Amino acid sequence: MSKQPAIGMIGIGLMGHGIAWNIAKAGHDLTILDHPGNQPVDDLRGMGVKVAGRIADIAQAADIIILCVTGSPQVEAILAGEDGVIAHLRPGTVVMDCSTALPESSRRMAAAIAAAGGQFLDAAMTRLPQHARAGTLNLLVGGDPALLERLRPLLETFSENITHIGGVGSGHLMKLMHNYVSLGFLALLAEVAAHGQKAGLEMATLIDVLAQGGGGGAALQRISPFLLEGDPSSVPFYISNAAKDLGYYRQAAGAAGAHRVIADAVGNTLDRVVADGHGQDFVPQLAELLKSSGKA
Repeated sequence: MSKQPAIGMIGIGLMGHGIAWNIAKAGHDLTILDHPGNQPVDDLRGMGVKVAGRIADIAQAADIIILCVTGSPQVEAILAGEDGVIAHLRPGTVVMDCSTALPESSRRMAAAIAAAGGQFLDAAMTRLPQHARAGTLNLLVGGDPALLERLRPLLETFSENITHIGGVGSGHLMKLMHNYVSLGFLALLAEVAAHGQKAGLEMATLIDVLAQGGGGGAALQRISPFLLEGDPSSVPFYISNAAKDLGYYRQAAGAAGAHRVIADAVGNTLDRVVADGHGQDFVPQLAELLKSSGKA
């Protein structure tokens, strides 16, 4: 791009705030949507970020619109709802969805945006809010590779690794696969830790044994602070969001006719914990929550 494009962003939550901070730090003209679900934005205002009250204001101000919201229902409402982005889209605008979404929904939204004269990329994220703030997210991108190259300078302001997966929707599918594996490992470790605690085993010993054998890796490192010190903040990801992501993965696997028995077991565990009122606990806290019932 010959000059920095104007950016609009919808979804300034735990992940979105870090993305917005890095975009503003890089000197982009950034407008964000005011929303009660946002993290505090005083620091962004101090960097010159503008706050708009309507989706129409974002669509009219931005060359590129970034979404970072909970899931497909929210994405579809923002894009295709009454008075949404598509209703106000300027020709040539790029919409980039960094949310966790269903691939089929992404393909529908891409087609609607193209019909309105815009372009679409799904750019699903992996890693955690601390990586968003550090500008070291991983992005899994679906869509036109030439469009990705146009946007690469922007993406590099908040990401460390950018991988083109394939056509529209493929980035979101790969994200669902990634989250199934990552959350599945954490759920498995939480379940075995709950068993170990009920059996009177020392968590430090369990962690050492796993780390020295086949149980080592990123998931063990992330859950260890909770097992040792009761600190779940190393994975600031709500169990309700984990259950939603597993539900999306199971839906995508079912549509593909893929085996999903293990995914169903993980998903059912998360769904039960959410139904018991613990959706706003962080994922590492599963290790404590699963101690209370062998049926969860």
